[in-house]
Amino acid sequence: MAAVKTEYKDRLFNFIFGREENKEWTLSLYNAVNGSSYTNPDDIKINTIREILYLGMRNDVSFLISGDLNLYEQQSSYNPNMPVRLLQYAGHLFESYITENKLNKYGSNLIELPVPKLVVFYNGTKEMPDEKILKLSDSFPEGAASDIDVRVRVINVNHGRSLQTLEACRPLYEYSWVIQKVRDTNKELDDIEAAIEKTITEIPKEFILKSFLETHRAEVRGMLQTEYNEEEVKELFMEEGRKEGRVETITENIKSVMKAFHVSIEQAMDALNIPVSERSKYMN
Repeated sequence: MAAVKTEYKDRLFNFIFGREENKEWTLSLYNAVNGSSYTNPDDIKINTIREILYLGMRNDVSFLISGDLNLYEQQSSYNPNMPVRLLQYAGHLFESYITENKLNKYGSNLIELPVPKLVVFYNGTKEMPDEKILKLSDSFPEGAASDIDVRVRVINVNHGRSLQTLEACRPLYEYSWVIQKVRDTNKELDDIEAAIEKTITEIPKEFILKSFLETHRAEVRGMLQTEYNEEEVKELFMEEGRKEGRVETITENIKSVMKAFHVSIEQAMDALNIPVSERSKYMN
């Protein structure tokens, strides 16, 4: 198995859509997701959480625009626990917003907060609809009356899916093409490094992303390689657990993910897609 890099690395999605110099593409993505038509990229204020600030917690892309707090996550492995994860991210971002704007959350006046918009862009191999909604309340006992709920919009951005959204955001369409091209070429060559190199070389000349990806070729190669390795590791761990069917095996897999990626036990179980209902037996 190829070694997995443990330091913080951007994924290709947030390398494209989460950089200050690419805010035009971020704005295009926001417009496509929300059916809006904003034209000034400077209206966007990127406020992505980085691990250096919050140990063990980072998100892919987050930004403020027009009174909205947008949290965008890209995932190649379906994770039904995104509502609780994005709730945690939103809490940190709200705290930063309150501090930065010198708002008094303990005062008698109602403070104004940006409206959270939570979106997951899914491009894994598991069959998924073009869109679906995940809710925090799905994790609660059936029929429980909760005072809190969170809705997360999951958009399938695999090539050929969610056509209205992809066609409304050309960089997202091209990103989807790149991921699918790597996937298809790797099946042909059975060599992920060669597949990545061939994909970058064969990006159509009319693609908006072509110059950017070629300029950052080495970084893009590393990102795609790391993402592929991470996905392989997760699938391998889960397959071992399924074959063995033992709590001990899955517990060891959780510990391996914690060590490899420097994450908490909850984050490791998120990464391995362990159902909430089964987690208590792996906590000891």
